[in-house]
Order: sequence, then structure tokens, then C-alpha cells
Amino acid sequence: MHQTLTRNIPVSGPWITDHEVGYVTDAARNAWQEHAGVYHDRFEARFAAWVGRRHAIALPSCTSAIHLALAALDIGPGDEVIVPEITWIASAAPIVYVGATPVFADIDPATWCLCPESLQRAITPNTRAVIAVDVYGGLPDMAAIEAVTEPRGIPVIEDAAEAIGAEQRGRRAGSFGLAGVFSFHGSKTLTTGEGGMLVTDDETLRNRCLMLRDHGRAPGDTLFVNTVFAYKYRMSAMQAAMGLAQLERADEIVDRKRAILEWYEEDLGAVDGLRLNPHPPDGRGGAWMVTATWDERFEIDKHGLAAQLSKAGIDTRPFFHPLSSLPACADLPSARGARERNPVAYQLAPRGINLPSGLQLTRDDVRYVAEKLRRILRVHRHRE
Repeated sequence: MHQTLTRNIPVSGPWITDHEVGYVTDAARNAWQEHAGVYHDRFEARFAAWVGRRHAIALPSCTSAIHLALAALDIGPGDEVIVPEITWIASAAPIVYVGATPVFADIDPATWCLCPESLQRAITPNTRAVIAVDVYGGLPDMAAIEAVTEPRGIPVIEDAAEAIGAEQRGRRAGSFGLAGVFSFHGSKTLTTGEGGMLVTDDETLRNRCLMLRDHGRAPGDTLFVNTVFAYKYRMSAMQAAMGLAQLERADEIVDRKRAILEWYEEDLGAVDGLRLNPHPPDGRGGAWMVTATWDERFEIDKHGLAAQLSKAGIDTRPFFHPLSSLPACADLPSARGARERNPVAYQLAPRGINLPSGLQLTRDDVRYVAEKLRRILRVHRHRE
């Protein structure tokens, strides 16, 4: 006989109100022909201002935003792009799309993000760009990263897919480097279902990206003159309408994310050997995905812990695997010897898990998850 679950708590989920439904309904009815770009224009302008950038380009995904940025920089075969070991593969895949080579650098144990010292060691004469990822809503030490890249003239693309609302040194996530990129996937803090955004202050990069996202047509072209073979990377009006509505509620949505993390900190902060999301240096995190890591005193890995939480009706996700450990990356030159070069990533990844972080979570849901997690860790605590 199967045990009946007392809860069914998903790992993520959006906060959609009548405000979003109203904008999307209006776009579906009216955003056609001469009105087709109305919601795009409003969304891009408001988003650029909110992040603190001059320009924003709405796109179908964050992956396409990284792809466009690399293509606009003419990065290709023979070039190297440095990316942290710990991130979703979408941060690295566009490097392969343009024919360049991903180079994996270690993470900082204090931030879980790109380690400036490992970044410096990874630079070669072939390095053309760095993708600095804001992992789980936190930020790397961007001042330290800029100190490495700026003297060498290496552009930085800030992958802020997971960090909407995060801040460092009084600046929002996505405002660092040559360009910032965002995701509006259904699991993200702000969502358009699927979607992304590229932001930049650089006029040349913006114009190049606008041309490349629209089949190689110059911005404003109405004669259908294609100058190069390029891509079809446009967001729909309905997505832009939802994004605008979500952005108009961004402060309350980000505050809700931070409140959820604070609930977990209240309930789990006293567990010795357990750590939740680090706070960015000189700033605040976006708290996209509440993540717990634990040390060797607990004899359980992320897959075992996930399986036990699942029995209690709690959905989770594993902490990112090191990119160099994935079958997709096995043949890349920088995968060889990565375990030795990037020890922090390999030590941390087996003992980390994403806890339920959806915007519909209640305080009671978090208490339930925390109580189950504490009970499992007690059972698996190493006995001296």
C-alpha cells in the first residue's frame, strides 16, 4: 500500500495576477500591424531603466541573448570564452554555437559564483570574453572580476538570468560588464513563460544585436534587405505584455522572494554544517532559488536527500553539476583535469540542493520543508 503524501510542494512557480492577464489579453486583441511593437517598446524601455542601462532588447530566451552578444562581438573558432563550472549549461552552450571554446573556471566558496583568482589563471592569449554568472540569485565579486578583465580589454557578459532584483555596490544585477542578460522562463522571478532580455550601454553592440536578431536586417529596415545570414530571435507581443506587467510589480515580487529566503533562514539557520544562499559582497541577493549546501558531517548526497524529500511531497532540484563533468562537455579541452583545477566546484556540487522557492509558498509550507530537511539530516549525521 502506497503512503499518501501530506503535501505537494513544487520547487518553483510564478505569481500571476489579473494585472498580467489584462495586459496579455489586450496584446492578444490589439498588438498587431502598426501596434505590434507597442508592448515591446514599453517593456524594453522600462526594463532598461529599472536595471540602470541605456538599452534593452527583448528576446525569446536568455540563451539567445548570450548567443547574440557573442555573435555581435565576432567571437568564433579559435577563440576562448571563460565560464564558471557551476551554472546551467545554457551559460556555456552559446559559446559552442559560435564555434568558440568554453573554458571552465572554479567558483568562489564564499559566493558560489566565478572565482576571480581562477578566472585570472584561466586567461590565455585566445580569451575573447568572460561570462560571469549570478548563481541562484547571488553575484560574484564584480569589482574583483573587473580588476582582472578591464586591464586586458576582455569584455564581460553578466549572466543575470537568476538574479533579477539582486544588487551590488548600489547597482542592480545585469548592470555590470559590456552586457547583461536575463531569463523570463516560467521558473524565474519575473516570467513571460519563455523569454529573455539583453541590456547594454554600448550603442554599437545594441545595433549589431538588433540586426542579428532579425534575419540580418538593419534596425528599421522595411525593404527586407538582409545583409548577413542571422537569426530569428524576437519575443511575441503577448510575452512582452506579460513581462511589462510583471516588471511593474517587480519590487513586490522580489520582496516576496527575499521573504521566502528569510523564512528558511529562520527555520534552518541553527543547523550546524548547513548553509543557505550567500549574500553578495556589498549588496543583496535576488533570492531566486533557495539553495542549501551541507558539509561532510552529513553522510548523504544531493540525490539521496532529494529522494527522501520527494517521499514527503517536496519537489527539489540538484545543485548544478560542474559543467566539465557533463557528458556534453566531455570532449572539450578544458574538461580535462578540471576536477583538479576547480576543486571548489567539485567539492560543493554533490552536497547542494534547491529547495521549494515558488512565489506561492506559504510560511507554513516553508516550516514543513525545513522540518523534513532537519529530520533527514539528523538521521544522516556522521557519528564521531
